Formats: sequence, structure tokens, C-alpha cells
Amino acid sequence: MRKILVTSALPYANGSIHIGHLVEYIQTDIWVRYLKMQGHECTYVCADDTHGTPIMLRAQKEGVTPEALIAKSSEEHQTDFADFGVNFDFFHSTHSSENQELSELVYNRLNDGGHIEKKTITQAYDPEKEMFLPDRFIKGECPKCHAKDQYGDGCEVCSATYSTTDLINPYSAVSGSKPIEKESEHYFFKLQDFEAMLKNWTQGGHLQEEMSNKLNEWFEQGLKNWDISRDAPYFGFNIPGTTDKFFYVWLDAPIGYMASFKAYCKQSELSFDDYWNADSEHELYHFIGKDIIYFHSLFWPAMLHGANLRTPTAIFAHGFLTVDGAKMSKSRGTFIKARTYLDHLNPQYLRYYFAAKLTAKIDDIDLNMEDFAQRVNTDLVNKVVNIASRCSGFIKKRFDGKLAASLPDTSLVEEFQAAQSVIANDFESRNFSKACRHIIALADKANQYIDAEKPWVIAKQEGSDEHLHAVCSTAINLFRLLMIYLKPILPQMADNVATFLNEPTQQWSDSQTMLLDHAIEPYKPLMTRVDTKQIDAMMDASKEDLVAENSAPETELSKDPLSPEISFDDFAKIDLRVAKIVDAQHVEGANKLLQLTLDIGGDSKNVFAGIKSAYAPEDLIGKMTVMVANLAPRKMRFGLSEGMVLAAGPGKKDLWILSPDDGAQPGMRIK
Repeated sequence: MRKILVTSALPYANGSIHIGHLVEYIQTDIWVRYLKMQGHECTYVCADDTHGTPIMLRAQKEGVTPEALIAKSSEEHQTDFADFGVNFDFFHSTHSSENQELSELVYNRLNDGGHIEKKTITQAYDPEKEMFLPDRFIKGECPKCHAKDQYGDGCEVCSATYSTTDLINPYSAVSGSKPIEKESEHYFFKLQDFEAMLKNWTQGGHLQEEMSNKLNEWFEQGLKNWDISRDAPYFGFNIPGTTDKFFYVWLDAPIGYMASFKAYCKQSELSFDDYWNADSEHELYHFIGKDIIYFHSLFWPAMLHGANLRTPTAIFAHGFLTVDGAKMSKSRGTFIKARTYLDHLNPQYLRYYFAAKLTAKIDDIDLNMEDFAQRVNTDLVNKVVNIASRCSGFIKKRFDGKLAASLPDTSLVEEFQAAQSVIANDFESRNFSKACRHIIALADKANQYIDAEKPWVIAKQEGSDEHLHAVCSTAINLFRLLMIYLKPILPQMADNVATFLNEPTQQWSDSQTMLLDHAIEPYKPLMTRVDTKQIDAMMDASKEDLVAENSAPETELSKDPLSPEISFDDFAKIDLRVAKIVDAQHVEGANKLLQLTLDIGGDSKNVFAGIKSAYAPEDLIGKMTVMVANLAPRKMRFGLSEGMVLAAGPGKKDLWILSPDDGAQPGMRIK
């Protein structure tokens, strides 16, 4: 029995989980479930990544403590993961006593080993907000490939990492102002000390070939020492011996893997040291996105090695998710939050579709909505579930719900059983798309068998009970094997199948047995077809999220300095009119929208506005507002919106429009 620890990259506590994130967690969960079905002692841990300036600033904006903010985020994240069937053994937080203890341990060992140096650096400072700017709050042109609007710690186009001071034409993402330079003493991890070790490790079979090749480019450029400190104010852990210096979030975030496992060890019989000591023979795997390869495959193993801890057995990177062939877009409704998906569609659909696309490589995968519906309906409903629905009724009605005691011909069942080793290899190697192809090919054979035998015809023939019993029992056994193979991908459906088959637990080895002389439960529908109306509703709901966000007032933290400048002539095209709200209604099925009927001087407009958090409909009638009167109408799930109303304030309950006595008249143009 193998002893295996598996992690996924830590979701940041500053936002919701979306379907792009779920590629990784579903991929990891499928692999872990397969390993557990094989009888291995496999532990899957994760945590929220909770430190950094973005958390601090958002908490200030919402008027709560960072601790309250991350607690709320953790609850939301864990609920979303659970509803998608992502089954962590333990989910923790990087803002924990375990993580502080281990971060200080790693730092002190690196410092004692001479791998930490202090030096005064010049860094970006926002003169308007009077704070040093963290890397992610500075944007500009990449000094390597010259891509525009890249973050201060790394380029999302060429994956280069650099100092924020290397950015070309930088600007503050907090205030939009141009940063000035200011000196501060910082702490650096001497990555160059580990160049030889890293060259051997990255070429030692621990990474995918694409990752190893990419890292060679960075070795050719030369490794640079890594700034692991940040100045106050900052939400995180103080560097030992300091009061105004904090660990950079990327130092304590991967240590969060260790901290989550250590917290789990306190409530289980597992030994933390057995897994993390330098001489550990247990297995350690990290699943990550391709955008964080540099941190995980250079900094992380070097930190571990320098602290006399074990390095990962392997790191598996995956590509990004596109939707309908393009980057996820809020305006097109393809930037889909996990909860928005769950409000409209079965999570098992997405688990299967991702599995059918995922390989062991780092290629991007595309969620094509038309293909999504067709593949789920064809593979799972028409092929897999169809086997049970076609034959179970005969078992119930003609044979008192009991499978045959023996089968005259078991050759097809044995063929399905023999396929388990090939499918097992597909799962082990993370080639889930190949596993799905093998499984669905078997489902085709099962349906061909049923079509050839025609149990519905046999049932009408005199003296055919034995033959009918054998055919239907064979089909149910074939279905059972398919569901054992699909269980890592479709755990909820597999559980329902186990209830139907009266077989509470199913391990991978159960594929080598048959259900004979065995009572099964009455068949209940296991999966319904994807309705394209559900997909449309989900995408409309995603657009509603965007409308609500756009209706909220802009603040210094929410304004987007990436928006292109417009000329005065462009601005002059916007027709701003005073409008009287003559009617306001709740919108059924919408959490944030109100439907407003606006009078703009004899002309009536219907507008959906995301101001429900601030106003009850009856409070708005008779008040004035300002609307963009010449905005092109937009068709929404709830109807046609013929403009956009404007409001001011910090958001939520504090959104302000004009009172009736402000002197404004309907139709008055704002100049």
C-alpha cells in the first residue's frame, strides 16, 4: 500500500471560485479518488491562501477585519467545493498557528544556513495612498516580452518573473497614480545557492517535459535571489525579529500545504514527520496551474531542500480553461462562478466533461457549450445510463428484482473486466480523456449487445424466462463495471448506482467480481439530459452578475486603470438624461436587480438596475435618477434593458440617486 499526500494550489481568499479554478480541483479529486479505490492511503489537503495586501485592502473597503473576511470566504469556498464533489480530507487556512510555526521554522533554517540576506532596495511607493505597493498592485509593460498591463511580479504572457522596478511605464492599481521610488530594507532568499540542486531536480523526472524545458530557459537567464519580505501595512506573519516586515505571501502560501497536513495529523493517526522529513519515502504530489510553475518548481523545492525537508515526488501542471474557444469573459456571460453553475446545472456534468478533456499535458482545455451538452447527453445518458434503464425493469417485474445465479456466456463481462488494467493506467497517468474514451467504447459494446439480444422481444416469447434473465443480468453487470470505472469521475452518480445495485461500497478490485444471485433495488433515474435552456439561463445569470457589478459605484479599489482612454468626442456621444422613476418592481429569479420604468420627458424606458441592495421598489417611485439614454438595448434573461441608470456611493446599502426636490426635470440633459 502506497502512502501518498496530494495537494491542489491554494485558492485565494479574495474572490469566489469559478469554473476555471475547478479544472484543477476536479482533476486532483478524480486522481485521489482513483488512488483510494485502489486501496492506497492517500490524503488530499488544501487551504485558503489568506495573506497579502489585497485581503487587507478589501477588508478595509468592506469595513470588516481581515479575519472575518477570510472566514466568510472559506465557508463559501468549501461549500462550492463540496457541492462539486471535491472531497478534501482536510481544508485549512494559511492564517493559522500551524502555518506561522512552519513558516518561521523554514525561514530560521534558511537563515541559519546562510541562505537569507538583507539589503536596502528601491521599490514602488504610492504617494497618494502613502503605502508601498505589492507586486500585484503595480501594473505596466513586461520588460521581457513587452506585453502591456502585466502585474509587478510576473508576466502572464511569457511567464517571466522580475522586480516591480523593472516594469515599463508602471502605475498603481490602487489609485492609478504613477508610483515613486522609495528605499526600504528587505530580506532575500538566495535562490542562486541552489542552482546545481535545482538543475538536477528539475531534470530528474519530477516535472512534465514541458515544465522542464521551460525551466531550462530560466536557468539560461540566470537565477535571481528572491525578495521574501513586504513592508507594513500588510496582512500576514511578521518575519522573526521584526515588527514592520512580513513574509511575502508566496513564502507562506506553499508552506500552507504542510500546515494543512499538520493540522490534519492532529486529528488522525498520520505522522507529519514521516511525510515531510528529508528522508521520507512517502509520495508527495502537487497539482498546479501553468501560471505558477516558477514558484512551485524553483522556489519551493529550493526552500524545502534548504530547510532540510523533503521535496515533491512530482508536480503536475495543467493549462487554462477557455469557454467557447475564448478566454472567459464577463460581458459574454462565460466568466461563470461555481455557484452560478450550481444554480442551473448538475455538477456531475462538468466533472465528466473536464475529465473527457484532461490529459497529462499542460494544454489549455475548452468548454464548448454545444459540445458540453451533446457529449454529456450522448455518453452518459444515451449510452451508460441507458443500459440500466433498458434492462432493470425486466429484472424487477419478471424475476422479483434478483439477478441470475449464473450466466451461460460470460465472455463479454470478462472482456470488460480485462479492460480494468488499461483504464487503471489511464487514471494513474492522469490521462483522463483516454480513460473516458475506453469506458465509452465499452458502453457502446454493451448497447450493441442489448440491441442484438432485444430483451423486449425475448420477454414476449413463451418459455424465454431463463434467456431473458441471463441477458438482463449480463447487461446489469456490464453497467456495474462501467460505473466502477467511472466512480472517480462521477462519485455522486456512483453512490446512487451502488444503492440501486444494493452494493454499498465499490473498490477498484470489485471489477473482477460479478453480481450473481443478487437482489437489486428498483431503478430510479440516474441522470437527466442537459437542457440547453439551462445553459442559456446560467450564462444570462453570469451577465446579471456583470450588470450588478457595473451598476455599483466605482471606488479607488474597484476602478480599472486598464480601461482605454476615450476622447472628448467619444464622451460627447453619451446622452445623460434626468429620468423619473415612475414604477419599480422586483425581478423574479434575480438577487440584485430591480426593474425600473423611467420617464425621460414623455418617452418611457425599461431598465434593469443592480441596486436592490440599497432600495425597496416602493422607495424609488417618484425619485429622479440619471440614465445613459442612448445606450444600445441589451436582451437579458428577464427582458430587454433599454439603458443604464447611474448611482453614487460606496456600495451595498449606500447607493444614492436624486431626490424629487433636487430641481431636476425628466428629460433634462446633463452637460
